[in-house]
Amino acid sequence: MPRVAKELTAAEVRRIDRPGFHAVGGVPGLLLQVTAGGGRSWVLRVLVGNRRRGFGLGSFPYVSLADARNKARALRDKLAEGIDPVAERKASRAAHIAAQAKRLTFREAAEQFHQDKAAEFRSVKHKNDWLSSLERYAFPLLGDVAVADVELAHVLKALEPIWETRTETATRVRQRLESVLAWATVRGYRQGDNPARWRGNLDAVLAKPAKVKGKRHFPALPWQRVPEFMADLRTREGMGARALEFAILTAARSGEVRGATWDEIDLTAKVWTISASRMKAGKPHRIPLPADAVALLESLPRMEGQPLVFPAPRGGKISDVTILATVKRMHASKLKAEGKEGAGYTDPTDGRVVVPHGFRSAFKDWARSRSTFPDEVSELALAHVNSDATRAAYARDELMPQRTRLMTVWVDYCAEPAKAGSVTPIRQEADA
Repeated sequence: MPRVAKELTAAEVRRIDRPGFHAVGGVPGLLLQVTAGGGRSWVLRVLVGNRRRGFGLGSFPYVSLADARNKARALRDKLAEGIDPVAERKASRAAHIAAQAKRLTFREAAEQFHQDKAAEFRSVKHKNDWLSSLERYAFPLLGDVAVADVELAHVLKALEPIWETRTETATRVRQRLESVLAWATVRGYRQGDNPARWRGNLDAVLAKPAKVKGKRHFPALPWQRVPEFMADLRTREGMGARALEFAILTAARSGEVRGATWDEIDLTAKVWTISASRMKAGKPHRIPLPADAVALLESLPRMEGQPLVFPAPRGGKISDVTILATVKRMHASKLKAEGKEGAGYTDPTDGRVVVPHGFRSAFKDWARSRSTFPDEVSELALAHVNSDATRAAYARDELMPQRTRLMTVWVDYCAEPAKAGSVTPIRQEADA
């Protein structure tokens, strides 16, 4: 029979100081280990299968003799039941780590999603706007909520205050909430349905965006007054005036013009090619340059080391405000010249002063007034996304010959003498 160790008292255990392993009795295999440096700890040595193993039970005197014996008895009971305490502890620790990982907050999930999708944003501004909208409208309400716990009530709390007053913004926030929660589901941080999904979910409790608040058009001149405006614009000095003139001649967006670089423009082929990263639709866009647009570009100063076509006085891109200020100054001068009866440069539908983007609407209205150009041609000129499969197939070659003729006729029209008389506007929804 194996030798049974004498059951030591707590006082006897405290007096043990010789390095080595010392049996203390009370539980078979319970030992006090003393190191050469004087450190003391509890060890239970026991046969597991065909192998003798040692299990640490803590240091002495932090773990008392009585506690060490209780721990040793509990450990032997587990081993007798076939439970490996080391494997059990590892599994418990792994489960704890996994549980902590799943406690990712919505804010942390949104930031990680934002990083993962960084390459997909069409511009730095779009990338910044994407996260800032959540910082403003979502994070204060559910930023610290575990992404696994986000429910419909959280989503509604973020959306309802702005759904009817800032509908377009609210719609974007909803889409971003849905994307973050979908990402979290795929990553394993949450399970179940997506509470930010619109169809069959939020559409049952929120009014359709189109029904809540109609889109407000960008204020635009009637196309019949564009020659009048262009004649006035060409008398104005400054880079803002030239950028606006070029935007009107090419029917391009202000941001596309402000960011235009000389390497995008082929004056020999008379084509301006804008990369996908600078386009709203995320697709490259070629614009045929009519003679007046080419002449304008050739008249601009070109400075060594300056890649921008329309740089600001101190370098960098000119701002939207600079171009808008040109329109406002022209409007003020027009009002002063016309007197009390004058309307200046305003949209006749609501009296608002026109904005640079409104000239894209004027271009579209003008193109629709001319039966010689199919709608697809002007849509491609404006770089509008075609969702219709037939149009997309028809436009595979970008209709460059037709668009070249369209832009030539448009530029010739813009150069016509201003025509007096009443105007009946044809207004269409402006693109953003």
